[in-house]
Amino acid sequence: MPLRIPTYSICSLKGADHCLTEFAMYGLRDFLDSHRSIAFPHRHHFFQIVYFSGGRGQHSIDFQQYEVVPGQLYCMAPGQVHTWKFGPDTDGYILNFNESFITSVCHNSNFLYDFPMFTGLGNVLGLRPEEEARVAGHLQQMMIEYSDYSGEYKADLMRAMLVQLLVLIARNMQVAPVEAVSRHNLAVLNGFQRLIEQHYRKLRLPKEYADLLYITPNHLNSVCNAATGKSAGELIRDRILLEAKRMLVQKQSGIAEIGYALDFKDNAYFSRFFKKYTGLTPDEFRKINGNAFVMANA
Repeated sequence: MPLRIPTYSICSLKGADHCLTEFAMYGLRDFLDSHRSIAFPHRHHFFQIVYFSGGRGQHSIDFQQYEVVPGQLYCMAPGQVHTWKFGPDTDGYILNFNESFITSVCHNSNFLYDFPMFTGLGNVLGLRPEEEARVAGHLQQMMIEYSDYSGEYKADLMRAMLVQLLVLIARNMQVAPVEAVSRHNLAVLNGFQRLIEQHYRKLRLPKEYADLLYITPNHLNSVCNAATGKSAGELIRDRILLEAKRMLVQKQSGIAEIGYALDFKDNAYFSRFFKKYTGLTPDEFRKINGNAFVMANA
């Protein structure tokens, strides 16, 4: 039977009695103990923030591997592919929230994607010492509010505390090269990344995106290099490769079908493109990661 990456919602994690829930918070150890049946790899329909106060293990986000480090924090947007293997002493906090939890009271529909941790500038980060105590203390206060109080205005306070947490995380990320990028140019980058999400299957040239943004290709490349260290073309290419990897791991389609779905004219061209930038053929990548899928769920 072909394998499929499961996609979890807050509803499916918390149960049918909580299907209207837009925000959920747990102690990480309690969450791991009560959600042992989670399959790997998986995706989320929601945003997730995890803070590690201690422990060890590994996790991956979109096929990038990370070691668990106390004081580390990761932020995931919907759709990203995730796996983990945590040691028994791993603890901290985990927050799950739907985009609508914020946008229902915010006129900016792109509010969450204006934060650097959700725009490809870094899913995983180590908190600077002066910020870690603030973040840990803030999470503890959020946990108290979430666990001990109910009734009117609880959701409003949790929403306000979540926004404060996002700001604290974003401030922690304001180091070179990001600090050298103006807010205007970060807005350009965010707009570019949103356009990539919409058009990466069809639009491959930086000039095509620059035209949609009403800027020159040189300006777009300058912004991308300053903020990410990559050119506009590399960011487009990386998104195509990421989708190819996601599709290959799911094993729902043949390799030729995947290449066609990503607008490659023939299977040979898709295979050359994939191997050039990953060092593996699509079939080799599928076998390696398919085996990892089976082992993680055995």
